[in-house]
Amino acid sequence: MLDYVVKLTRDATEVSREDHEKLRAAGFDDRGILQITLIASWFNYINRVADALGVGRD
Repeated sequence: MLDYVVKLTRDATEVSREDHEKLRAAGFDDRGILQITLIASWFNYINRVADALGVGRD
């Protein structure tokens, strides 16, 4: 799962069906894959927004 999230974070266009198949082989169903993708994407999004706005910087 973590390899998938790292790949998603670095370049989501590189995620493939093969990555989803690896998650299925690890025991995740389609709903689990969707949840992993949504949560990781949301964190990536909100962190980029915060970085762009300087949130937390002195």
